[in-house]
This record gives sequence, C-alpha cells and structure tokens, in this order.
Amino acid sequence: MFKFVVVTDRDTASGFRLAGVDAFEASGPEDARNIINFLSQKDDTGIIAVNEEYLSVLDVKLREKLEKLSRPIIIPMPSRSKALDRKSYIERLLRKAIGYNVVMRR
Repeated sequence: MFKFVVVTDRDTASGFRLAGVDAFEASGPEDARNIINFLSQKDDTGIIAVNEEYLSVLDVKLREKLEKLSRPIIIPMPSRSKALDRKSYIERLLRKAIGYNVVMRR
C-alpha cells in the first residue's frame, strides 16, 4: 500500500499530523527540495502533496524528473499566505491532469 505524504511549513504540518497524515516540515524551498527528492525515491510513497510555494521554486531539472515518474504523483497544495481564487485553481489542476481546459460554471 502506498502512502500519502505532505511537504509543507511547520504550522500546516501539525494540522496534517492531527489528521493522521505523514507530514514533513520544510524550513524553506531548499529543504523542501531535499525532502521531495528523498520521498520520490522511496518505494512506499504514492502521492506527495507539496506546498505550492515550495513546488514553484524547484529547479527545472528536478521538476522534469518528477513529472516523468509514474509514482509518486506530486500535487501542489495551495499556500495559506496567498489569496486564492478557488475556481481558477481547480481549473488549472484539471488542465494539468487531463490536458484540457475545463471551464467551471456556477
């Protein structure tokens, strides 16, 4: 069975741990890069949710390597510090996942 793990800041990691999720605290983007690299090489990791701020500063070479992997799946997690338009965020995730632009209506 594969694990769902989270790489995020200290405050958010505590909340995920309370929910029973394996959470790794990253002190900054460089620390997150090391943690993601380590987790991507483990056989039991299925999904890694990463704080969007940390994921956006990864170097291109590592991002390309992670995108080519069939497992683990790397998913961005919205940052608390950033104002978020939920509709456009979900549309962007869907476009990346399926390759089509899906327009959500209310």
